[in-house]
Amino acid sequence: MTTVADSADVADTASIGEGTRIWHLSQIREGAVLGKNCNIGRGAYVGPGVQVGDNCKLQNYALVYEPARLANGVFVGPAAVLTNDQHPRAITPDGTLKGSDDWVAVGVTIGEGASIGARAVCIAPVCIGEWATVAAGAVVTKDVPAFAVVAGVPARQMGWVGQAGHPLKQDDGGSWLCPVTGRRYVESNGQLQPEKIS
Repeated sequence: MTTVADSADVADTASIGEGTRIWHLSQIREGAVLGKNCNIGRGAYVGPGVQVGDNCKLQNYALVYEPARLANGVFVGPAAVLTNDQHPRAITPDGTLKGSDDWVAVGVTIGEGASIGARAVCIAPVCIGEWATVAAGAVVTKDVPAFAVVAGVPARQMGWVGQAGHPLKQDDGGSWLCPVTGRRYVESNGQLQPEKIS
């Protein structure tokens, strides 16, 4: 069953999946699509036309500006921001207030299972790879590979994480091992992939 708090502002043209919960003071704009079983925290903002997959969590005061695209299982931490303007200005060079025709929105894309930490900022049009982790407070200015963990300002890769979200440890054979699931991952040319199970 879908649950929408009385104080939430959900546009009539937004599409809300079955089992999604939208908490107090959240705003879901026109044309936004939220998948099934999502949890949208207090004061979160989802911009016009934003696409959010199934089983996503947007924590309190997360700001997801259009035209962001979030795959299934994405976590966006408290007060994290996904931007959409590469050249932000309130006014045009002649001093008039900028309108929607005076700039082009660009979006952040987040792959399946990825996590964005509290107060992190992702500068559009970056892509965050599947199962990657962006540390709390990081400022992401470049694409993040799948399974990478990045931190800092600007964000830099600090290692690899598995699907369970825990740091991977390199074994004697050069592959990477998840301490939680025991799954192995193989690194090649700066990219990580789960080892194929035969």
